[in-house]
Amino acid sequence: MAREPLRLLRATAQRAGTAAVSTLRRFRRASLRHFRPSSPRSFRRPSLHRFRRPSQPPSPAASPSRTPAPFNPTALDPTAPARPLVRAAGLAAVTVLGAWIGLLVVGSVHISVGPMDTRMALRPSLTGGTKINVAPLGALELNSHHAPLRLDVDVDRLDPIRSQALVDHPERLSGLQDEVASDVTRGTLGLAVRSCVAVVFGATALGLAVYRRPRRALAAGGLALTLLTASGGAVYATWNPNSVLEPRYSGLLSSAPSVVGNARSIVTDFDVYQRELARLVTNVTQLYEATSTLPAYQPDPTTMRVLHISDVHLNPAAWHIVQSLVRQYKVNVIIDTGDTMDHGTSAENGFLDPVSDLGAPYVWVRGNHDSASTQRYLAKRKGAHVVDNGDVTTVAGLRIAGIGDPQFTPDRSAAAAGDAAEHSAGRQLAEAIRDREAAGAPVDIALAHNPIAARETDGTVPLALTGHVHHRRTEVLPGGTRLMTEGSTGGSGLRAVDDGTPDTVQASVLYLDRDTRRLQAWDEIDLGGLGLAKAEVSRHLPAENRPGATPTPTTP
Repeated sequence: MAREPLRLLRATAQRAGTAAVSTLRRFRRASLRHFRPSSPRSFRRPSLHRFRRPSQPPSPAASPSRTPAPFNPTALDPTAPARPLVRAAGLAAVTVLGAWIGLLVVGSVHISVGPMDTRMALRPSLTGGTKINVAPLGALELNSHHAPLRLDVDVDRLDPIRSQALVDHPERLSGLQDEVASDVTRGTLGLAVRSCVAVVFGATALGLAVYRRPRRALAAGGLALTLLTASGGAVYATWNPNSVLEPRYSGLLSSAPSVVGNARSIVTDFDVYQRELARLVTNVTQLYEATSTLPAYQPDPTTMRVLHISDVHLNPAAWHIVQSLVRQYKVNVIIDTGDTMDHGTSAENGFLDPVSDLGAPYVWVRGNHDSASTQRYLAKRKGAHVVDNGDVTTVAGLRIAGIGDPQFTPDRSAAAAGDAAEHSAGRQLAEAIRDREAAGAPVDIALAHNPIAARETDGTVPLALTGHVHHRRTEVLPGGTRLMTEGSTGGSGLRAVDDGTPDTVQASVLYLDRDTRRLQAWDEIDLGGLGLAKAEVSRHLPAENRPGATPTPTTP
């Protein structure tokens, strides 16, 4: 009986121990399942192929495919620097470059400011400020603010409908300044929103292309927006509303104060300025738009059209007018009888670059304001034909001879040779023309800048063209040569704003028979200068071509 309790106690202890062991095992298995990594490969035992000799490559079945981890020098050397400054500099460079590209591509707005169509854009700058481009008259710069951004305003064109509305309804001038202020405000707000989108998009796109990490790309976009906001704050803090009183002019606008008054008088007498500004806007509008609506002579297909221009005197507006006339009249040849420049310096040579894009071959003879450097530069331009020393060039079937002006008057170091030099140059040209006729290749047109020189060709050529005197004149010389002197196609250039009666812009379209190369008719075109508002075209016929006249016999 005494052994029975002991047996029961031993059996109870064994059952309790078994239950504890089972509980411990279940807890261990649960713990292993909870702390087991996502990839069981990291707990695999090393395969035997890892301990094989190099001469025995591991079998593909035993070696799982995996990409080797990039080399990290800090893993071997804990003291190696992480170079955060280099990463920050790279991020800043990507941000600035991306923001700049964004501004260049999509960071501009087109807005109507009063009667003008403009384009406004922000551009990176070291000095800030505002630049207003009024092509082709020039530009003016305002010291409006100091920030790493410059505001560029390009006046694309003057809308003729809105400009004419101001002329037809002068009462609208009283609200013009409010309208312009409202347009500028609206354009500035639109530009601010578009610029924010442009810099964020540009910086984010470039950051994604460089880093290929969305987080880095978004960081670049955020940094670009922060920089633009800071620049806007700098513009607001340094804004100078009085900068309009001291603008810096370039191009033809350098003479703007003599046209509309200086800035101080504009502020003190704004009503007068309003009227003058409206008149100037209207006149310039008509000056540029008139050439696109001029009536064109409709000759028969056998007629050639020659555009005669002269004395441009460095006026960039003349190139626009010439292009319009070439297009409207379907001109075959452009003849320029000199004084294209004003001082003949090498710095002015770039003014001649548009001659390659005028739409027709360009024949030129040197004037007394054109230097030898001018002539050499122009001779290299595509589509330009320079004639001098009696040389002959054939363009569109016309044989044209010319001689440059023997005097260069801007050079004060040399005394002017006077009319004697002009007579001598004219005789040299006439002799060259006679030689060509004796050789069986008669000249059709003679060119000289000064009419004194051109008169010496009387009797040697049917038509002589010249300029120099800045007013148009046509006469038939005793020997039968028709001498046509053109006015100033540049409206006397910069001199157009020196007095109260600016010169008229003048050019002529000559119609020549393609077979006989004789003059059939000509149109005299007068366009209002800066102080005028008119556009006139008058048709003229030689006496032998007028109704009832006896035709002049022509030589075969």
